Amino acid sequence: MAAKLIADILVVIHFIFIVFVVLGGFLVFKKRWVSILHIPSVLWAALLEINGWLCPLTPLEHYFRQLSGSSDYTGGFIDHYLVAIIYPEGLTREMQITLGFIVLGINLVIYALVFGKRSPGKKSSTGAEDPE
Repeated sequence: MAAKLIADILVVIHFIFIVFVVLGGFLVFKKRWVSILHIPSVLWAALLEINGWLCPLTPLEHYFRQLSGSSDYTGGFIDHYLVAIIYPEGLTREMQITLGFIVLGINLVIYALVFGKRSPGKKSSTGAEDPE
């Protein structure tokens, strides 16, 4: 029972990480320090997808599933919804590469918006303070 719970927790952590990678740049609008965590996460996730590497959470989750005696993904909310999102059927190598570049593209746009936005009181290129 504990092994299945650990496997389920790993799936939830995996899903949260994926959401953070794809949409975490929006947190940078409010808290710029989040970029210190977000940028390496995006780069890691993109490298995983583009190079076809396996996320370390995946074999760990499979290990605990096998330890619990269930190697399949049947039953429960986590198994039915999250696992299907994290490990979609029919995922090809080309799709993985595309997903990696989509993640990079989404985040480049988000960061361009975040850091392209002028803060109040910032000086313009002429050296004068910009009125807001």
